[in-house]
Amino acid sequence: MADDRFSYMATNFRLSFLISVLTICISFQTRAQDVTLSGYVKDASSGETLIGANVLNVERPIEGTATNAYGFYSLSVKPGRYKIQFSYLGFKDLILDLDLTSNKTLDVELGEGVIMDEVVISAEEEEKRDHVQSTKMGVVKLPVENIKKLPSLFGEVDVLKTIQLLPGVMSSGEGSAGFYVRGGGPDQNLILLDEAVVYNAGHMLGFFSVFNGDAIKNTTLIKGNMPAQYGGRLSSVVDIQMKEGNEKHFAAEGGIGLISSRLTLEGPIVKNKSSFIVSARRTYVLDLAQPFIDDTDFAGTNYYFYDLNAKLNYRLSPKDRLYFSTYFGRDVLTFRQPTRAFYFDLPYGNATATLRWNHLFSDKLFFNLSAIYNDYDLSFNGGQEDVEFRLFSGVRDYNLKLDFDYYPNTRHRIKFGAHYTYHKMTPNTASATVGDVDFENGINPKYADEYGLYISDDIRFNDALSISLGMRYSLFSQLGPYTSKFDGSQYNRFDRVVTYDGFEPRLSVKYAVSEDLSFKAGLAQTNQYIHLVSNSNSTLPTDLWVPSSEVVQPQRSWQYAVGVFKNFLDNNIETSIELYYKDLNSQIDYQEDYVQDISREDEDYFVFGEGRAYGAEFFLRKSSGKLNGWLGYTLSRSERSFPDIEEGRWYPAVHDRTHDLSLVMNYALHPKWDFGMTFVYGTGRNFTPYEGFFVIEEELNAFYGPRNSQRLDDYHRLDWALTFTPNPDSKKSFKSSWTLSVYNMYNRKNPFSCITMPQQI
Repeated sequence: MADDRFSYMATNFRLSFLISVLTICISFQTRAQDVTLSGYVKDASSGETLIGANVLNVERPIEGTATNAYGFYSLSVKPGRYKIQFSYLGFKDLILDLDLTSNKTLDVELGEGVIMDEVVISAEEEEKRDHVQSTKMGVVKLPVENIKKLPSLFGEVDVLKTIQLLPGVMSSGEGSAGFYVRGGGPDQNLILLDEAVVYNAGHMLGFFSVFNGDAIKNTTLIKGNMPAQYGGRLSSVVDIQMKEGNEKHFAAEGGIGLISSRLTLEGPIVKNKSSFIVSARRTYVLDLAQPFIDDTDFAGTNYYFYDLNAKLNYRLSPKDRLYFSTYFGRDVLTFRQPTRAFYFDLPYGNATATLRWNHLFSDKLFFNLSAIYNDYDLSFNGGQEDVEFRLFSGVRDYNLKLDFDYYPNTRHRIKFGAHYTYHKMTPNTASATVGDVDFENGINPKYADEYGLYISDDIRFNDALSISLGMRYSLFSQLGPYTSKFDGSQYNRFDRVVTYDGFEPRLSVKYAVSEDLSFKAGLAQTNQYIHLVSNSNSTLPTDLWVPSSEVVQPQRSWQYAVGVFKNFLDNNIETSIELYYKDLNSQIDYQEDYVQDISREDEDYFVFGEGRAYGAEFFLRKSSGKLNGWLGYTLSRSERSFPDIEEGRWYPAVHDRTHDLSLVMNYALHPKWDFGMTFVYGTGRNFTPYEGFFVIEEELNAFYGPRNSQRLDDYHRLDWALTFTPNPDSKKSFKSSWTLSVYNMYNRKNPFSCITMPQQI
């Protein structure tokens, strides 16, 4: 009891400390002599806000800022007359001569077009300069327009597959949208769609991602030192924002592919005040094949997936905006074999909803309140003759977030906030009917809540030295109803069974030797309280999410990184070399003799150990001109050690790849023709060899070689795409393009998985 009181007091002290820091931050005021220019930066053609647009004092670019995730900016300067530049990649720069003698609110719109020659620092140049001058490490932004020009499998534009072409990011398998980042597992990637967590980002057993490119506005990958506002994962963040909808005029966009078609509608509800977007996608290959399937032993078998994205936004006042976005996607597999009276249905998918309110307390303090719901579930219903089997698993979250952006002056940009999530995780709850007899496995849902408080400050000391300093405090509790597996104690609804917490410091430092050369270093500690444990080589919809509990400890990680960032040829070529080391604690795997048994909880078969990952990433990118693209190469190791597996021997993780290389190229052959190409090469994945059988008491048993002691052959593949746009400069309302893409150009027979034959029986 004394220990419980001490833990409770310690937790309250930590929460009080963080709240006090946030209160001090709110009361922090800028110097009295400064004036503030603030507002929103938008696309002139659609009214969409632009994320990460640059706002600079032309005479002194160090006095600059960038728009936040909602397109808002705040720039503080001393009173005077200034040339202020607004710029965004792919848009014409706007330079305004402003007399700033008092605080001023100014919304600006940027038009698409060729960047003007007379601009001192163009948007494109500023983007490249940011590569060297910012404190960011391992952060990549992916414009959807560029992604659409790359080769794609069956014509499906896929954000997650493009991410796999970056250094430090490994594919989980042939054609799969699953990925690993810097030696971490697939569950260690935080994937967000308008702030809602997406637990399973794959369609068609992982071959395609759930993200429809026509509905996406911006994608950011953070694979290194994630900012303090992100938590709950160890390896990376993929932050995806949906389009808000065209508030100027009605527009439609669509596409027809080999396996699916899509349609997007958007337009104003009240012009220049509110808008909507609706985007849908569906596959139909097996629908078209039904007449042929009906003549086989599999009559009635079908498979398809579909997505629906929708978003509404409304400007209540100059200081208040409302956003509502939702996503619903489903895979539906129906298998029928009438001749054997065998059948099963396997539907699974995600649903998310996000309601957000933006409010400006002042021209320096931006506030966002988000209420978020997300749900992932998988059902299986099958049987044969008088036997029927049912299975269900899923994750459901209710999330509330408060986030503040505070701009005291040009040398500080402060973010702080608080997050709360209520988790409901349903493992494999199974039931069966045999004749007139019913069975259930008696496994109940698990409940938990999770808290997070954070504060960060991007500090610019001078032209050479900048730091990003952050602290996050996280707390996680397993909740009842629950029966302890240690002493049989009973916990009622909302009783706290066990609580874990921890501080998570974040630090990035940049020192610029010159305008085109800088050195950076960073460290980050992260805690992860929910886990995906898989016994397959790639993520599958049947893999289970489990919370930390009295049995399962949280995963924890320290990551250290250093890098050199250099631009060449007047900033036309960007290069970087990053070295990283990741220390992983409380990693989870299945015990050596694991055999899936849905009558018992998976955590009964878990073992816990350590991990380490380290490597070097080399990156070269040319982002302008007729020929553009990038070359990425990663040299890395990822290893695990479990006391209960082979006596603690360090062995390579299943996703360990010594070498990983990607070459991505786009070439504008003609104003109407674009050529895209990708080439990938990687060391083969690890697997555990299957060595033989033995018989004990008339039962056949298998035995295996050392864990992950063999590799598949090296993987390589060449893809290309050719895009034809008949009217690229047309002012007409209708525009179209045709894309021909070839996947695996030279027909390389890459192994998808491996089954080894036994050496003895």
